[in-house]
Amino acid sequence: MKKTIITVVGHDTVGIIARVCTYLADNGINILDISQTIVQEWFNMMMITDFDKANKPFSEIVNDLDKLGEEIGVQIKCQREDIFKSMHRI
Repeated sequence: MKKTIITVVGHDTVGIIARVCTYLADNGINILDISQTIVQEWFNMMMITDFDKANKPFSEIVNDLDKLGEEIGVQIKCQREDIFKSMHRI
């Protein structure tokens, strides 16, 4: 399994979860776990996803998610699990 961590942060608006999850589903990416919170007007979501059946290369999905984030006014970051774990061990 190719696990990836996706984080979404920004000002809360209607449809953030729907837009991100629709993009992932349309591209064969399965959401394994999801957590989201809203603190005052700020939205924060973290997902663990499975990229095994993704229908695009990882780099293209990262670029697409960057563009989607710009469209909906949030920052979307996508990291492979092994890189994420390494960064947080330091």
